Amino acid sequence: MISVDDTAPDFTLYGHDMEARTMSEALADGPVLLLFFPGAFTSVCTNELNSVNNELEDFGGDAVTVFGISTDSPFVLKEFSQVHKFQFPLLSDHEGEVAASYGAKYDQNFTSMELDRIAKRAAFVIRPDQTVAYAEVLENAGAMPNFKKVKKTLRGLQA
Repeated sequence: MISVDDTAPDFTLYGHDMEARTMSEALADGPVLLLFFPGAFTSVCTNELNSVNNELEDFGGDAVTVFGISTDSPFVLKEFSQVHKFQFPLLSDHEGEVAASYGAKYDQNFTSMELDRIAKRAAFVIRPDQTVAYAEVLENAGAMPNFKKVKKTLRGLQA
């Protein structure tokens, strides 16, 4: 698992808009908030992303790049984004490789349905120097990241 002060693994993923996004390029504009989530259109994931979307200014507004990341296809993420009018990109980690590199992917023993391609719910704040400022990986998909701590970390990076 990736911890605070580790170098964050770089990645390029396609978004709901079919545009490629590279984390290291986004860091040129300031901190990046990565929100891994298990699945589009599920209740907790919908609540989580809507909460962030509705409070973007509290997360740093334009000074922070937010990426929602799941193993859903870009086509599912496009519909999810359109329905909820998310103001940040949703990225498809379809094979779960990026989630795995962050320690945020379920293993084969997750369920009897072998849903080992699913991302865990997780939040990471990445500093512009590509080091991790905040890391939270949740084993319980029904739990939410500690957004108070995420916001506090992001405010500290902007001070």
